[in-house]
Amino acid sequence: MGARSHPAAQSPRGGDPARRAVLVTGGAGYIGSHAAKALHRSEYRVVVYDNLAAGHRAAVKYGELVEGDIADVDRVRHALRSHEIVAVMHFAAFLDVGESVREPARYYRNNVVGALSVLEAMAAESVKHFVFSSTCATYGEPIETPIAETHPQKPINSYGETKLAVERALPHYERAYGIRFVALRYFNAAGADPDGEVGEDHSPEIHVIPRTIDAATGGAGLQVFGDDYPTPDGTCLRDYIHVSDLAAAHLAALEAIIETGKSGAYNLGTGHPHSVREVIASVERVTGRRVPWTLAPRRPGDAAVLYAAPHKAQSELHWTPRYADLETIVRTAWEWHRTHPHGYGDK
Repeated sequence: MGARSHPAAQSPRGGDPARRAVLVTGGAGYIGSHAAKALHRSEYRVVVYDNLAAGHRAAVKYGELVEGDIADVDRVRHALRSHEIVAVMHFAAFLDVGESVREPARYYRNNVVGALSVLEAMAAESVKHFVFSSTCATYGEPIETPIAETHPQKPINSYGETKLAVERALPHYERAYGIRFVALRYFNAAGADPDGEVGEDHSPEIHVIPRTIDAATGGAGLQVFGDDYPTPDGTCLRDYIHVSDLAAAHLAALEAIIETGKSGAYNLGTGHPHSVREVIASVERVTGRRVPWTLAPRRPGDAAVLYAAPHKAQSELHWTPRYADLETIVRTAWEWHRTHPHGYGDK
């Protein structure tokens, strides 16, 4: 079951529901481009706001592209005002955990200052609905699994800290400016659009499934960081959530705050973790090719097991992953890689 549709919901600015306009910051990126497609299919008018530093012009297949930096409050305000935006989905953030440890200033500048700039522009233009791309990295080392939304939030890297800083700011912006919000804490985003229109193209690639596919197709060999964890096969267990399911959850969250005016935070995952060895085996089955890999030492900060308790999102947002099977996730990633061996080809 996907997101519910509310065809009769009226935007706060009134008018035809089919003309409700949503600004998607970072909409030329991986998850943002999938969310733009989900919005378009639900008859929202999409405006993508992206500086294309990490995003791809070719990924903007739905809606108009406005090039700009999220830290430019005046430009964001102009985009909100000129396009009669009624809600913002905010994806524009840096996301490499290792890089965030090496360059925390860059992450605080973009992920915190940038997000607060968007909220400042929204407050000035009276845009009242905000869906925030957060992360399970706000939890840090898990005390218990599966991880529920009530789990303590104690990040262990500046990526998680920057996302948590924005989460902590949101209730204050709600009280002062009336901005209703939903913060969505992803687990491991994976896969690609089943229609093959948009997909994953990071440089460098940091996610394990595309790196495993790359290894299977002649790219750099895969490194497995540790095989002595207290898990069934010794490798880390992670909760892989299909990117189209993430997009559907963003749509469900937006429609929920438009309909109810209730803010909140939700985990997005399947609730079923898979090991690195399982990912390798799945890629080998799907591609019919061997995955060359080498064993490397554990990485500092890597937890043995991370997976979501997704029940709150399922209950309150009426959202359930459609592509929860690991083989299905890998197959969509493989189809994207097979038909786009160089990604979008614009970097």
